[in-house]
Amino acid sequence: MTDVQTDPDLILDFHAVNLVRDGKTLVGPVDWQVEIDERWVIIGPNGAGKTSLLRMAAALEHPSSGTAFVVGERLGRTDLRELTTRIGMVSSALAARIPGDELVSDLVISAGYSVLGRWREAYDEMDRAQAADVLESMGAEHLADRTFGTLSEGERKRVLIARGLMTDPELLLLDEPAAGLDLGGREELVDRLGVLASDPDAPALVLITHHVEEIPAGFTNIMMLAEGQVTAQGPLEQTLTAENLTATFRQDIALTVDDGRYFARRARRAGGHRRLG
Repeated sequence: MTDVQTDPDLILDFHAVNLVRDGKTLVGPVDWQVEIDERWVIIGPNGAGKTSLLRMAAALEHPSSGTAFVVGERLGRTDLRELTTRIGMVSSALAARIPGDELVSDLVISAGYSVLGRWREAYDEMDRAQAADVLESMGAEHLADRTFGTLSEGERKRVLIARGLMTDPELLLLDEPAAGLDLGGREELVDRLGVLASDPDAPALVLITHHVEEIPAGFTNIMMLAEGQVTAQGPLEQTLTAENLTATFRQDIALTVDDGRYFARRARRAGGHRRLG
């Protein structure tokens, strides 16, 4: 593998990638390619390696071995500062760092300056217009003059996604965006993400979740992880099956599809439940 990515349509191009910390393999080996127009979901139980994989996709971690290209740049051979505006990242870790008195409009605009929280930046009308557009795309334009600390959990998630979109990134990474939401908040967010996924001008999307119910319409591909290993990956409709979920979560899982949405539960079997392994 050279230092040059050969396919310009690939946003992520991982070959035999491993991430090892303190002698423990957190994830890998993984071969993974994400194209410009693809929308991926990564699913698996706690400790499966999902966030570790996403941190490499965000260029926040370098692989311990293997080759990883992110938006055309090889990790370990490029200045990561050059990638900050090309990748949008939404996570609970980011939310925890935001001051409660930060204005929503400033929070979104500051993404274009690769900072968190307004300091001495002078924002122009183009900045403000872009912030208004991305907030509107997430149904959050009415929150622009609110402070982050006054928002509901669902409002916070939509504002953070708007921030992730502020720089017109080539890749948007979403780490469990529906975590902590009530039913109404989850459904509002899933609907908004479905609209985003259907937009041909949207960036490539990668979403982490534990729950198939949180997969928005319009997502195209899936990777399943368990104990750092890929148990299945491929087109969503062919790969998201009860058999693959059973192998991933090590329980008998039943899967149903209703109007394009997925629903999973533990399967009922004669003679009681049977746990695998």
